[in-house]
Amino acid sequence: MSPEREPSIPDVIDLGLTSDCGSCFGLCCVALPFAASADFAIDKDAGRPCPNLQQDFRCGIHSDLRPRGFTGCTVFDCFGAGQKVSQVTFDGQDWRRVPGTARQMFDVFPVMRQLHELLWYLAEALTRPAARPVHADLRAALEKTERLTQGSAEELMELDVPAHRGEVNALLLRTSELVRAEVPGRKKERRGADLMGARLKGANLRGANLRGAYLIAADLKGADLRTADLIGADLRAADLAGSDLTGALFLTQSQLNAAKGDAATELPRSLSRPAHW
Repeated sequence: MSPEREPSIPDVIDLGLTSDCGSCFGLCCVALPFAASADFAIDKDAGRPCPNLQQDFRCGIHSDLRPRGFTGCTVFDCFGAGQKVSQVTFDGQDWRRVPGTARQMFDVFPVMRQLHELLWYLAEALTRPAARPVHADLRAALEKTERLTQGSAEELMELDVPAHRGEVNALLLRTSELVRAEVPGRKKERRGADLMGARLKGANLRGANLRGAYLIAADLKGADLRTADLIGADLRAADLAGSDLTGALFLTQSQLNAAKGDAATELPRSLSRPAHW
């Protein structure tokens, strides 16, 4: 029997999980609401185009989003859901030329984003050798999730996303347990912990369970976060300067975009250093 092939970074790209704004009809700029805050300069209702959205579906202030008060836009990542809805679900028909599609398209987009986020986590889990005992189940879940993304607009709108997410999360949790078990010594269990503004400079958080932890504005400078489970952790304004995130579990580009870091921050190979660092 030939050895099982471990998925690599190109496999994630093949799943269409990298945002391609040029193939999207500006869905994140229309479908989603936002409120005037530190992240957005204005209020906008769901389904109403952002005033900065141009006729070609590009952002008119893309290069100046942060100084113009739209930091939230630079943090958001749709995991490729925008182009999937635009080019696959609605077969390239945009909501301006075919306005009858608008309401459905805007309703489907958040559903597709959740499915693509799950695909990202599943694809990553399959790259972890320690999770080999659940690779078959992970692969089946990935294939099922991908099939769901190919459904019609009506099917996507009727999908019970929380139920499917629950099934996938059980596998991701098991993956986390298997991977972190390989880290020697006692690991910190801080799932869902309130660590806002916590002083964790240089902390040993290797293999820690930080799922859903509130790390807003936490000082994580020089912290060891190797193989820590960061799924759902809130890293807004967290200082990751000089920290080591090598092999961090289920970390996303959006989480990094929301944090602060520097050239010395060590990142997983699948993620990019945010431009504002």
